[in-house]
Amino acid sequence: MNDFMKRLREEGILADGALGTEIYKRGIFINRCFDELNISNPSLIKEIHDSYISAGALLIETNTFTGSRPALAAHGLDGKVAEINRAGVKIARESAGERAFVAGSIGPISWTRKNSGGMTDSEMKSFFTEQIEALSDAGSDVILLETFIHLDELHIAYEAAREVSNKPVITQVSLKHLGEGEFEGLLPEYAAAQMENWGADVIGVNCCDGPQGVFEAIKRMSIATKTPLSAMPNAGLPQMVNGRLMYLASPEYFAEYARRYAMLGVALIGGCCGTTPEHIKEAKKYLKTMRPGQRSNTKSIVESISKPVSPIPPEQKSLFGAVIGKKFAISVEVDPPLGTDPSSSIDAAKSLKQLGVDAINIADGPRAMARMSPIALASLIKGKVGIETIVHYCCRDRNILGMQMDLIGASALGLHNVLVITGDPPKMGHYPEASAVFDVDSIGLIRFISNLNLGLDFAGRPIKQATKFLIGCGVNPGAIDIDTEVERFRSKIASGAEFAFSQPVYDQKMLARFLEKIKDLSHIPFFVGVLPLVSLRNAEFLHNEVPGMQIPKHILDKMVSAKSGDAQKKYGLEIARDIVSAAKGSGKISGAYIFPPLGRYETVEKILKGII
Repeated sequence: MNDFMKRLREEGILADGALGTEIYKRGIFINRCFDELNISNPSLIKEIHDSYISAGALLIETNTFTGSRPALAAHGLDGKVAEINRAGVKIARESAGERAFVAGSIGPISWTRKNSGGMTDSEMKSFFTEQIEALSDAGSDVILLETFIHLDELHIAYEAAREVSNKPVITQVSLKHLGEGEFEGLLPEYAAAQMENWGADVIGVNCCDGPQGVFEAIKRMSIATKTPLSAMPNAGLPQMVNGRLMYLASPEYFAEYARRYAMLGVALIGGCCGTTPEHIKEAKKYLKTMRPGQRSNTKSIVESISKPVSPIPPEQKSLFGAVIGKKFAISVEVDPPLGTDPSSSIDAAKSLKQLGVDAINIADGPRAMARMSPIALASLIKGKVGIETIVHYCCRDRNILGMQMDLIGASALGLHNVLVITGDPPKMGHYPEASAVFDVDSIGLIRFISNLNLGLDFAGRPIKQATKFLIGCGVNPGAIDIDTEVERFRSKIASGAEFAFSQPVYDQKMLARFLEKIKDLSHIPFFVGVLPLVSLRNAEFLHNEVPGMQIPKHILDKMVSAKSGDAQKKYGLEIARDIVSAAKGSGKISGAYIFPPLGRYETVEKILKGII
């Protein structure tokens, strides 16, 4: 069949209901890969499709919701992506014939947006592309991107669909209605405005909520867009009955809301989790005389949130941002105190300011050790010393709710420079029993902070005032897997990082090789990390026990050959001075990020003397 969009606009289309619910009802355990049934038990899947068409569905979805490579890899099936997806279309096509349209179903790759263990946006897009190509080439009439809770991931999937398929694209988000017009996460009207801006052919809501919650969401969407709408609710909320999750909304209740959707102008109506052929059959009765209705032309309630906040250039975000690129800038790390007395840290900041240091870096629980909050110390130093601070923020200790509250608070305190890091695991520190949260890694958190700068919270909801964080990231030029390190660095920049601080560097040739690999990113200010070695023991500790630290063999050998502790310290200082001097003279490096060894801040003056 063709002319999907023509039929949708003129008469509306009734879609099928849940596939997973029907598969489960037929005795297939939920720990099995349902998509693989397209190969091992195609007759079972066809039977379900046939039942929905008999109930009146004019659009059936392929059994491929979790048919992406990462999802199939969990079952050892990542080598069968094309086979499983093509088989899904073939089965649906056989059932549909000329009676119904076939939608190639694609679900999200990462439910919690943890970058799937370091997955980059380009990798994610390639996985979506692979699945969409298979579904499109096999003969689906439309591409259905459904149950997405993150707009950025949905946008990646949408772009992939547009690049490899000329089929209509349906984009559906999953929203949670809290009652009284409140939604958890995305606001319906904002999601609708964004999907319309992309150019999606049909936009809507599915899953996560029952008929009433989806009705509230689609009502808000209906006044935010003129794009055709879709609504595919669950059959209510699941309840545990005799050890099984059951959806208890009756077919009649579901059908009544299908009628209400049609009255709102919804053109594509179907069901998600818990809905059955009986629900679709009942909805067909209610919709016999219905046609997609007219919607309001006003967009007034979303005009204020659908317009993105204009990005602020780095030089307008903070004094440190204004310095970058104008001079060879120096930033020095100051440790927060272990107790409540910040006087030693404040005194260190005062002496560093007198040396002409441009900013103070404040670490966030380095090596998983509990110290004063870097936000608290940064605020004290900013107020008492009057020097720019760079707050390190790691992903280890807080969930995304706590992160958002911290960062909004930091912005309110006037702390606008942030260095985002993933963080060392708790088992490295004094509290190995502590939970490691890691809701996101540094790439994901950079993306979230970029959203705050655009006036959006971590869930994509508008906030009243945008932040103006200058976002930095960490990078390790001496990483063992340098290609992965380069790719992650690129992802950090793509996500919104505006400057980079490196791990301590001891080998200038190694640094030069790294800079060559990222020469296309030379517009991003790069600060070389400098940590003077104070002894052979110190060098061995850093090399063997601190993650991300690599001391070249020739330097370790020379430390071994040094005749005394003073000679080792002198050699360590020479290396540091050489690194800073070469960086300043290279024309490729924006500044130095100095780690005073063992809290000896007087070393900074020795490093910089005669160079700065």
